[in-house]
Amino acid sequence: MRQLSPRRASLTAASLVLALSVAACAGPKDSGAAQSGKSGKPAKGGTLTVLNSLPQTDFDPARLYTSGGGNVPSLVFRTLTTRHRANGAAGSKVVPDLATDLGRPSKNATVWTYTLKKGLKYEDGTPITAGDIKYGIERSFAAELSGGAPYLRDWLIGGAGYQGPYKDKKGLDSIETPDDRTVVFHLNKPEGEFPFLATQTQTTPVPKAKDNGTKYEEHPLSSGPYKVVKNTNDGERLTLVRNTEWSASTDSERKAYPDKIDVRSGLDSSVINQRLSSSKGADASAVTTDTNLGPAELAKVTGDEKLASRVGTGHFGYTNYIAFNPKVKPFDNPKVRQAISYAVDRSSVINAAGGSALAEPATTYLPDQKSFGYTPYDHFPAGKRGNPAKAKELLKEAGYGKGLTVTLTHSNNKDFETSPEIATALQDALKAAGITVKLKGLEDNDYKDKVHGAKTEPGLFLAHWGADWPSGGPFLAPIFDGRQIVKNGANFNTGFLDDASVNKEIDAINKLTDLNAAAKRWGALDKKIGEQALVVPLFHPVYKRLYGENIKNVVISDWTGVLDISQVAVK
Repeated sequence: MRQLSPRRASLTAASLVLALSVAACAGPKDSGAAQSGKSGKPAKGGTLTVLNSLPQTDFDPARLYTSGGGNVPSLVFRTLTTRHRANGAAGSKVVPDLATDLGRPSKNATVWTYTLKKGLKYEDGTPITAGDIKYGIERSFAAELSGGAPYLRDWLIGGAGYQGPYKDKKGLDSIETPDDRTVVFHLNKPEGEFPFLATQTQTTPVPKAKDNGTKYEEHPLSSGPYKVVKNTNDGERLTLVRNTEWSASTDSERKAYPDKIDVRSGLDSSVINQRLSSSKGADASAVTTDTNLGPAELAKVTGDEKLASRVGTGHFGYTNYIAFNPKVKPFDNPKVRQAISYAVDRSSVINAAGGSALAEPATTYLPDQKSFGYTPYDHFPAGKRGNPAKAKELLKEAGYGKGLTVTLTHSNNKDFETSPEIATALQDALKAAGITVKLKGLEDNDYKDKVHGAKTEPGLFLAHWGADWPSGGPFLAPIFDGRQIVKNGANFNTGFLDDASVNKEIDAINKLTDLNAAAKRWGALDKKIGEQALVVPLFHPVYKRLYGENIKNVVISDWTGVLDISQVAVK
């Protein structure tokens, strides 16, 4: 499991000055995930331009997360399963891709069997085989191709010690290929959510004969509707054209309308939004998958009906919160943690995050989406402005009737998740409850090292977590499963919770292959853990993104929260 990089909000210093003035504004009246783009039936042809701030580096299926790089990789790399390309909540479903179904589990969900569709081909016309799936996964274990999702290493029998096919020619016995269309996975413990894992780019087929190690990213063999014809400066610019061997009859998810896709990365966020706003020349057929509108930009868009019609709204499974380290005094006292929970003024936090158009208040750790098992609760109701009276009462019971002084650690990075502005908003709110907050800002790398080190973790700090797929599992397990506490390395169980009943319930839910039933139990577990006040949920981010005036067929799912370029048309 990993903590995802935040999708940057392009909050410049100037836009932050305006944050409070536009906070009450709900943003432009776009139609959100249901936005269809410019009127007219989408047609094939033309060139789609993608303008992104984050570079599309390491364009190799072994090194990518499915969610990485917007959704550019899914244009080239097909996987055993994939996300449903639909608006909103419907897009949170996992569906077959290269496989005929979501996989057939054994009774205890430790063995998963997949059958490949007939007629699958690479860009060179050669058939895609089960052996290519196995090899593609095995090469992702090689040290020189690190960077991808760690789940297969954790879940596959023998995965922990395997070093990839370059060093171990034998391969993984836990992946069997009895014939060219069948892949069987043997897991070391029950995993009912394996269909979600099968969406990760590591299950992309790679023919062994075409593998040239770290150079494979320059021209990976396409199994999707587009192929790479040019990769400049390690993904700074990618040029994709149609893969004529791809067949829509085997792929019901990707529409593949444009003839060509020009991906330009490493651009300044303000430049991206200006180009999309002006929508001149090629930029009229452009989109972004990683650059949000900031408060000042939203204020401008709100007053322009034409611009407002070109804004897509997305929600992604992501929670921003205050984290406590109960090993550090006074946070070992539950009443102190509860007092801070009551004292939080979420309205001021929302303002600091860019306003209600860019952030929604959170009282649950799980995002408020059905796929996660969202179960409403508010164990420490603070209202919109905080409850300082209740906080003072709890502090008195904890032995701090005369007040309390604490230090809040945050990043100096201007991303809205852990920014100084949010820290300052919390400082002001807690002051009303008699809690003096000293702010300790760190440069981003120092901040990450400190808060993720079991020996260096501070007592109180800002944190955030995003889902690798829309389920409660990748949210709750890394943060609250006691067996995932890492003493020497990156630790994300910030509250050092090792509760036998919580661990047992996580194991029980992992055995369920009924994803709806699992979701309900994840929600119930979230509510149970929330009583311990190990975190204070603050808000869930909202993504507001412009697109060019020629863009049609805008689809934004709750799986990614970003415009799905596999659905976009420019004609």
